[in-house]
Amino acid sequence: MIISMKLHATRAEIDAVVERIQEFGYKVHSIEGEERVVIGVVGLGDVTPCLESLEAMPQVDKAVRISAPYKFVSREFRSTKSQIVANGVEIGGDTFVTMAGPCSVESERQIIDTAQFVARHGAQFLRGGAFKPRTSPYDFQGLEEAGLKLLRKAKDETGLGIITEVMSDRDVDLIAEYADILQIGARNMQNFALLKTLGRANRPVMLKRGLSSTIKELLMSAEYIVAHGNPNVILCERGIRTFETETRNTCDITAVAVLNELSHLPVVLDPSHATGRRSLVPALSRAGVAIGADGLIVEVHPCPEKAMSDGAQSLSFPQFAGMMDDLGPYINLWKESRVAALATA
Repeated sequence: MIISMKLHATRAEIDAVVERIQEFGYKVHSIEGEERVVIGVVGLGDVTPCLESLEAMPQVDKAVRISAPYKFVSREFRSTKSQIVANGVEIGGDTFVTMAGPCSVESERQIIDTAQFVARHGAQFLRGGAFKPRTSPYDFQGLEEAGLKLLRKAKDETGLGIITEVMSDRDVDLIAEYADILQIGARNMQNFALLKTLGRANRPVMLKRGLSSTIKELLMSAEYIVAHGNPNVILCERGIRTFETETRNTCDITAVAVLNELSHLPVVLDPSHATGRRSLVPALSRAGVAIGADGLIVEVHPCPEKAMSDGAQSLSFPQFAGMMDDLGPYINLWKESRVAALATA
């Protein structure tokens, strides 16, 4: 259910409604604006008695059932887009955000050079894997905590925020010490033990869509994180597995628009994993801006042909600089439309 309080409801009135909800055994999440408070209610069983009781309370303006199975991440719960702040950068607002860097942290020189370059060309976040999930057990698995320390050093030198992958619930606290955003890869989208732990984390989470997952399944996984206490979730479309073999995955570009329609959470596009080919990344990035993504996460490497992982889909430095220059006019138009949308929200 969603409970909309009357304008300028007092703290005592709000607390009375929350107490009544809890008497029915339901959990409460609230969004408090300057004038109006909206309370989200979730739990098991028929909500009709609770809903009728709340409608009878004079301080309640409206009580409505949420039809979507994903309650807290739906547009029914929050009609305006959420803005999530990480390292001082607002994601979901009027800034188009670019996250860029190598698939894996390989060395100090590699990650520092990359951080300095992408920062000069418009990126706000440095991506880089310290813990790497690999299909083959013989492939490079990452530098682990040593890689996290190199990411921290790159942040200290450039000011970029850090986004890096978490593979296990055991590593959440460690990685949260170094990262501004915790990334959940496609293979772990339905790792429910990990999602629950992330719900207790004090960092924003970027949740990537699973290899063969539906949009509903992605949103239900996001719901796990939010329902366990962390509202700061960013959705990421990174392509899904189909019968097509010309690209690494098939980018469901429509998913960006669908997610924006169904959910208030910010949406980021990953054109690198969606295609697996660096030649296609710029074109897909333009499509991402045009269709309304809140940002991009792109793989960039100082020498892609020598990368320990994902070299074929990583942009070189000149290619990244060229892509960012080309995206400039598209991002300007995006910003104009986003500012107008926020002004009328």
